Amino acid sequence: MIKIIHFSDAHIDMSPHGKKEPSSGLPFRVLDYLSSLDEIIDTAINSSIDLVIFTGDAYRDRSPSPTYQREWGKRMIRLSNAGIPTLLIVGNHDISPAFGRAHALQEYDTLSIQNILVADKPMFIKPGDLHDLPVQIIALPWITSSGMLAMNETNLNKREDINSKLEQIISQLIQKWISEADPEIPLILAAHASVQGAVFGSERNITLGNDYILSGSLVRNSAFDYVALGHIHKAQNLNEDGHPPVVYSGSIEKVDFGEMEDQKYFVIGEIKKGNTKVNWMPLSGRHFSDNTIDLRVLEKSIGVGKIPEAAQVIRFIKENLPDQEEILDAISRLTLIYPHDWEPLIDNNQIQTHYKDAFDIQLIKKPHANIRLRLAEDESIGSLTPVELLEKYLLRENIDQMEIQDLRNLASKIIYNQDDLTDLEVGR
Repeated sequence: MIKIIHFSDAHIDMSPHGKKEPSSGLPFRVLDYLSSLDEIIDTAINSSIDLVIFTGDAYRDRSPSPTYQREWGKRMIRLSNAGIPTLLIVGNHDISPAFGRAHALQEYDTLSIQNILVADKPMFIKPGDLHDLPVQIIALPWITSSGMLAMNETNLNKREDINSKLEQIISQLIQKWISEADPEIPLILAAHASVQGAVFGSERNITLGNDYILSGSLVRNSAFDYVALGHIHKAQNLNEDGHPPVVYSGSIEKVDFGEMEDQKYFVIGEIKKGNTKVNWMPLSGRHFSDNTIDLRVLEKSIGVGKIPEAAQVIRFIKENLPDQEEILDAISRLTLIYPHDWEPLIDNNQIQTHYKDAFDIQLIKKPHANIRLRLAEDESIGSLTPVELLEKYLLRENIDQMEIQDLRNLASKIIYNQDDLTDLEVGR
């Protein structure tokens, strides 16, 4: 048996702004990410771990500042000095879309850092490559279309054709290495990729047509004894109660409110041929708090259209604010929904005072106007397409014109499956 740690999607510089810690000069939110990373490194060093596998996305993009490279490097050198073999898989945020450009983890390969192996191209890693550890690894970094197609001298134009060809090339390569593997030694697949059937988190709010997808049958091949995956922030095992475990360890810190309900983990795997045990190790992370106060409830109680006293509005808000225990040191968000005419009655200072012990507070105001959508005399609801109705609604809500166009494109893709429109990505 060998004992591994699998973690992924660190994105340590995802939140480079905000309040800074005086002694280090680093934003407190960056320190949250580094604290989670330290939990993982400390466990690796103190728990007789044989191998660490990181499945990609150390940073938010391929050009991290030297400060964040230094902080990541400190942790990697700790693993190196502890004599723990560490495999770094290059993820999509670590790599340039242009073929041949350096990636964000390049220095560990260029300088041949002891005990650290970087997989920036598909490779089959044998025991001799990992201090004779009794394990084999098929390593699959993020594959760019330009890189893979150039390597295979393939010339395709349509996105669906490119993705189909990538899946075919990768599948053939993996099957070839499976056939070459020693059947008596545990075999791991480590990849930064999307897998069919995975549940996405907020890192992929909207992505249409840009990922190639590994098939579920490919990664569930019984020849594997563990499948370590990165790229999707939501922790999950795609082969629960089956062998091999097909594990997205998830990101190490909550990125935004879309992940506020997610527990973050790293994984300790006890790898045996044909029998692997997965241990989900929860990370501390920072607490998120999200609350909504709808003043239209008060409006109904006093009568629609009536204007209450300011003290009445303030009292209603205070009665519905979260407890101090919930918001202590939390990244907090409070959404206020209220009749448009009540704007002068809302006391922002009292709300800010209530949240003084929160780590951060985002106050979102949503004034509500009781105005019906007006159509031209020659128009009717039935004469308008869903996209046209959406546009009229967004115009009424004073949404920015550029955002309206993006939302129109997205709605057309969803409703009409118009793949010829420009791909739209949000939150990647």
